[in-house]
Amino acid sequence: MVVAGGGPAGFMAAIAAAEAGARDLWILEATSEPLHKVRISGGGRCNVTHACWDSRALVGHYPRGGQALRGPFSRFAPGDAVAWFAAHGLELEEEADGRLFPRSNRSSSVIDSLRGAARRAGVRCLEGVALQAAEALQDGGFRLRLRGGAELQAQRLVLATGSHPSGMRIAASLGHSLVPPVPSLFTLALGRHPLTALAGVVVDPVALELVPPAGVQAAEAGNRPLRHRQRGPLLLTHWGFSGPAILRLTAFAARDLRAWGYRADLRVDWTGADLPPQELEARFAAARQDQARRQLGTARPWPELGRRLWLQVLEACAVDPARRWADLGRGDQQRLVLALRQSCYRIQGRGPFGEEFVTAGGVRLGEVNLATMESRLRPGLHLVGELLNVDGVTGGFNFQHCWSSGWLAGQALAEAALT
Repeated sequence: MVVAGGGPAGFMAAIAAAEAGARDLWILEATSEPLHKVRISGGGRCNVTHACWDSRALVGHYPRGGQALRGPFSRFAPGDAVAWFAAHGLELEEEADGRLFPRSNRSSSVIDSLRGAARRAGVRCLEGVALQAAEALQDGGFRLRLRGGAELQAQRLVLATGSHPSGMRIAASLGHSLVPPVPSLFTLALGRHPLTALAGVVVDPVALELVPPAGVQAAEAGNRPLRHRQRGPLLLTHWGFSGPAILRLTAFAARDLRAWGYRADLRVDWTGADLPPQELEARFAAARQDQARRQLGTARPWPELGRRLWLQVLEACAVDPARRWADLGRGDQQRLVLALRQSCYRIQGRGPFGEEFVTAGGVRLGEVNLATMESRLRPGLHLVGELLNVDGVTGGFNFQHCWSSGWLAGQALAEAALT
C-alpha cells in the first residue's frame, strides 16, 4: 500500500493504517523534507487543530466542503485529534482564541511525534521519491511510475499530494474531475494610501464588507454572492490589510476575488459594532459636552478608538485635529461619523508575501466516499487532505481536515488489508 505525499494527511493515513494492522505501507515524498508545511505553519509553532467541539459549529469554518464534512468529523473530530496526539507523546495547549498548539510551542514537536509514530508502526518513508503517474490495473491495484523511470505496484493508493499540480494531474488521469484551484487565506493590498502609515495597528473588532468593483454584474458572478461580510480583528500593514477577519473574508470570497482580478472595494466599519448613526451622534454630542475645551486630536469620541486611527480619520475628513471639541461643526461631525461607519478602500490585489497556505479547489467531493475517503470512480484509490475541494479558515481547521481524512483513509486501508 502506497501513500503519495509526506504531508500531514499522508502521514496520518499511513500511521492509522499500520496501527490498525496493515503491513507494507510506504510513503513516497517528492522532497527531502517530509512535513515541511507542518514545520513552517503558525510561524514555526504549528496550530495543530482548534478547540471547536461541536461538529455543527466546526463545519461553519470551511468555506468549501463544510456540510459534507459533518460525517467525517463525527468519526474523527478535534477532540479525537487531541487524544491521538496525546497518545503519541504530544500534549497540546489551548490559547484564548481556541487554537491548539504543542506545549513546546515548536512545530518540530509535531513532526517528531508523527515521524516517531510512523517509525514505530513500521511505515517506510522514502524521501526524494516522486510519483509521476498511476495506472489502474484490470485485475485491481495500480502500476506506479516514479521519477527516474522506476515502477512499482500497489494494491491500494492514497493520494495525499496537497495542492501540488502533480497530484491533481494523477487524480484526473484516474478519472476524477477537478474544481480549478485558486488561492485562499491571503491578505489584501491597498496600494499607496495614507492608511498604510498605520502599519502595526490592530483594531478589534471591525465589521468588513467586500463588494465587487464597478461594472461587475450579477450575471457575471453566477450564483455566488456579490457581497461578503466578516467581523473580527484587523491588522493594518505597510501594504494594506491583514489579521483574522481579513483572512476569513478572503477565504470565503476566494473565488469571487479571483474572478474580479483581485480588485474590489472594502468597506470598513471601524466601530466594529455596526452602530446606528444615532448612537454615534450621541457619542459625539457627549464628547462635545464633556471634552469641550480639549482638542480633537487629543480626545477621542470613545476611549477604545485608537489614537492613530482617529487622527487618520480626521485627516481623511479634512478636519483640523487642533480644533476644540466645542467648535466641531455639524457638517464636519457628519463626515466623521460616516467615515467611522463606512470608510471605503479600493483593493489593488493580494498581499505581497504569499501568505496563503491553502487553495480552494481540487477533487470534487461527490466523487469520494467520505466515510472511507475512497474514490467512487476508482476502487482502491483514496484521496485525502488538500487535494480535495475542501478548505478551512485560519485557526487549525485545515490541519484538522488532514487529520480526519487521513485517519479515515487509514482505517479503510487496514480493513482492506485484513479481509
